[in-house]
Amino acid sequence: MAQGGIPPRIMKETQRLAAEPIVGIYAQPSETDCRHFFVKMSGPADSPYEGGLFDLELYLPQEYPMVAPKVLFRTKIYHPNIDKLGRICLDILKTKWSPALQIKAVLLSIQALMSAPNVEDPLDEAVADHWKQDEDGAIAKAKEWTATYANQ
Repeated sequence: MAQGGIPPRIMKETQRLAAEPIVGIYAQPSETDCRHFFVKMSGPADSPYEGGLFDLELYLPQEYPMVAPKVLFRTKIYHPNIDKLGRICLDILKTKWSPALQIKAVLLSIQALMSAPNVEDPLDEAVADHWKQDEDGAIAKAKEWTATYANQ
């Protein structure tokens, strides 16, 4: 354990996030829990989420890095791979997790998922169906939700 009981891996990743910020992603550790991060993520350019600023929470379980972080959207988002509770369907948060991955890779992958919804592996079936049947309408609704809920 490093200073204040913070595991060295978490300390190193936190320092790296501060020293090498990711464009459009701001991850701030909680002042009371080094495993809990508050994240602000800009909607990617050329996506229905462009111009939005989304709040997420990332939590590193005790078993991290052997198990994936838990990440939730706190801002409502209209996306087939993110449900109404903010849970995210992303392979590296589930079956494709590797201890070699870091917080930065997880956040970049979530931002990439925002640019490229996967309607074949949805978490929200209704949104995926809307996307498949009327992509323009689904994109318009995603833009509308972004303007309404992620306009900070």
